[in-house]
Amino acid sequence: MRRSIACLALCLLCAAQPGAAREVAYGSVPPSRDGTGKTYMGREIAQVMGYPGADWLERGSREREERPELLLAALGLAPGMAVADVGAGTGYYAGRIAERIGGNGQVYAVDVQPQMLALLEDSMRRRGVRNVQPVLGTATDAGLPPGAIDLALMVDVYHELSHPREVLDSVTRALKPGGRLVLVEYRAEDQRVPIKPLHKMSEAGIRREIEAGGLVWQQTVTTLPWQHVVIFRKP
Repeated sequence: MRRSIACLALCLLCAAQPGAAREVAYGSVPPSRDGTGKTYMGREIAQVMGYPGADWLERGSREREERPELLLAALGLAPGMAVADVGAGTGYYAGRIAERIGGNGQVYAVDVQPQMLALLEDSMRRRGVRNVQPVLGTATDAGLPPGAIDLALMVDVYHELSHPREVLDSVTRALKPGGRLVLVEYRAEDQRVPIKPLHKMSEAGIRREIEAGGLVWQQTVTTLPWQHVVIFRKP
């Protein structure tokens, strides 16, 4: 009986303090080889790929391994859209999206590493792409204008976020009503995908974490060779 009363009191306390559940979601474990030791909803957060590894983002085999044209087709891009590429890196997708949404559209290319943004700006300048705006985000905030984004995209980024709930909250605030968040992650369910386990996520794990932030699952696209494309919508 005492235990039941204590559990009830804890539930009431969490309901009265919205931040309490968020704090409980984070934890720690002994760091694995590719992990940070920090956990979110039981998942160990992976180490971030730093800017010295930027060449991997532009590797020649990426077209064959990931089939980016299939992802771009699944995004439902249209002229004039406002798109956020969160964790844009060198701009591999930002530039391709910018071409498809046209001069009246805008791509916000977000990264937390100034060195990555410098590489992105150089790439866009060389390609003559003028509708990509670099945005220096932080570990907790994507730095996007509120209520302005039609589509936010994270390609192989979410699993490395040190503060996934806070970043998700900031992206959700930036989405227009009905706006979409698209997560692309290497499939943890498929052992044939040659990526380190901590840099892969299951569809169920993606849905559990993103839906906890208040977005609604819309569909999962399965056309890519190695990756999930999981699409959520802001109510």
